[in-house]
Amino acid sequence: MATQNRENFGGRLAVILAMAGSAIGLGNIWRFPYMVGEHGGAVFVIIYVVCTLLVSLPVFIAEVMIGRRSHTNALDAFARLSRQHPFWKGVGYLSILIPLLIASYYSVIGGWSLDYFFKSCTLTFMRTPPESVSDLFGTFVSSPWAPVLTHLAFLGVSVLVVAGGVKSGIEKFSKITLPVLFALILVILTYSISLPGAGEGVRYLLYPDWSQLTPRTFAYALGQSFYSLSLGMGCIITYGSYVSRKENIVATSAGTALSDLLFAILAGFAIMPAVFAAGIEPGAGPGLIFQSIPFVFAKMGVELPVISAVASILFFLAIIVAAMTSCISLIEVGVAFLVERVHMTRRGACWALFLACGSLGVLCSLSSPVFDFLDWLCSNILLLLMALLAVLFVGFVLPRRVPLDEFTSRGHCPANGRIFPLVYFLIKWVAPIAVVIIFFTNFIL
Repeated sequence: MATQNRENFGGRLAVILAMAGSAIGLGNIWRFPYMVGEHGGAVFVIIYVVCTLLVSLPVFIAEVMIGRRSHTNALDAFARLSRQHPFWKGVGYLSILIPLLIASYYSVIGGWSLDYFFKSCTLTFMRTPPESVSDLFGTFVSSPWAPVLTHLAFLGVSVLVVAGGVKSGIEKFSKITLPVLFALILVILTYSISLPGAGEGVRYLLYPDWSQLTPRTFAYALGQSFYSLSLGMGCIITYGSYVSRKENIVATSAGTALSDLLFAILAGFAIMPAVFAAGIEPGAGPGLIFQSIPFVFAKMGVELPVISAVASILFFLAIIVAAMTSCISLIEVGVAFLVERVHMTRRGACWALFLACGSLGVLCSLSSPVFDFLDWLCSNILLLLMALLAVLFVGFVLPRRVPLDEFTSRGHCPANGRIFPLVYFLIKWVAPIAVVIIFFTNFIL
């Protein structure tokens, strides 16, 4: 398992952009708004922020530690650091399986975005009455072939980026697309909150109704936080293995988590006002943005046709970019494993994963129950389980000097040592207890 010649990210900005690219994606634009709508609005947002800062960020740091310390793929990371302990070698296999399951149905949603991008380019939303534009989604997903073809096209492009390598592919793609993505979501937000009736959506996000708070709110908020930050997927462990020994992982982890939080909240304010303006039920589920946002562009097209056309194209291009940055990180987990353990070429590994994820994704595309089951299984079971194992590994398996060494970047960032006891306490005790409580909440309540 020689890894001396592995590529590394080029610097702190590259690390933050790559990890933020993994985190900032459909979890923010597609999943966060409909989870907010299904679980109480502002109450969910508040719990989500708390869970991210107190639980998810320590888990994120723990996963980066595992990756950088081992300097290898997600499967071998646990085996190497545990000195080939059989149980932890088995955990490594789970860290490879989870991202491939997610990539399989994630690329289906990416395919939906691709179709809506084409619809924007052909001015479909402008030519459809605003009151009927929400029906386009149901027509598309009920088609037997269109969702399958767009799923495979989206997955194929993602695989091509991964085939380019860490610096030439992933890093370069993230540097270009992440700033563009933030700019685009701000443009959409500005117009969305100006729509008639959008004020209700803004209030829905700002004023909590505490009667909506239930134990499940905490469970789904933490699950969403893990999903959005790519925790428990092997992605952060894999990306952590490309981080320089001298890099300040506390700064990069905090930067990534805060960027992800900011983008999720911006996405909420871009989507939810449009949902209320369109008269769509906030808890409409996975198709929420594909119903609400086209309504915005259809309405805009009546008065400002040129601006509507350009904004529509840019928005769905932004969704494609967001989806692709995350899908790339999911695929990279499997590619790193196949290259380093199976000794395949990077290109061959990419082709193998395209066939595997593409085939399972076809089933998800053709069957809503399969899609919904995989999303539920990964978000509420597998991610929580894998994240729990990661923090237990750092807190109880690794000697305390190892996390301290990584936390201070082997003495290059000595100031981090001042907050290490607090973060180590969160990793060792708070995060595991919170995850266990929420894990059982999913089954008991």
